[in-house]
Amino acid sequence: MTQPLLMPKATAVWLVDNTALSFEQIAAFCTLHPLEVQGIADGDVAGGIMGVNPIQNGQLTREEIEKAEGDPNYRMKLSEPKVRVAAAKRKGPRYTPISRRNERPNAIKWLVRNHPELKDAQIMRLVGTTKSTIDSVRESTHWNAANLAAMDPVTLGLCSQIDLDLEVKRASKGGPGVDEVAEGTMLMTAEEALARSGGRRAEGEENEFAANDHRPEQAQDDFDADSVFAKLKSLKSDTDN
Repeated sequence: MTQPLLMPKATAVWLVDNTALSFEQIAAFCTLHPLEVQGIADGDVAGGIMGVNPIQNGQLTREEIEKAEGDPNYRMKLSEPKVRVAAAKRKGPRYTPISRRNERPNAIKWLVRNHPELKDAQIMRLVGTTKSTIDSVRESTHWNAANLAAMDPVTLGLCSQIDLDLEVKRASKGGPGVDEVAEGTMLMTAEEALARSGGRRAEGEENEFAANDHRPEQAQDDFDADSVFAKLKSLKSDTDN
């Protein structure tokens, strides 16, 4: 595809000043009106615009100009660009034509009929509609309810099959993460947690006491508080004497 002429008025200024081309030839090459080219020649149009040489920017050849100067009926052609620049990719959502936007109620009717598990927010994401429109289609109060026909939103180009399958999967699961909560570990009640932690603490304290008790095994079994106090009293009396 041939690229458009760069700076057509500036190019026309240069052609008027540097060639013997007719106004019609210059107008056809620069996509201008012949009267506009005549105004450039008279100085009434494009005042202050500096001419641009189309030969230097590679959009016209000297041979093409000479051929046109020899034949008033000849129309010059743009030279093929030496470097082709890729077209910029569109960012963001693609523009939806009005005719396709009018198909949204049909898509809503299809979704409500074939996937009643979908929530309004999911339908809004899929077809780009509003909750009031969904309610009117569901309740048959839409202004064009009599003429609505259920149509697949994927076929209409309102959403992709991947997006539709994803929303249906989410709706069938009851929302993301529901299965994980249902199949996960059940939480203990406060009573169970206190009982379990208390049992572990008592058992741990008992084991720790047993580990730190370095008395002979027989002394541990025959532990008697009265004998201990009697021994302490005898030691105190010996100290006083």
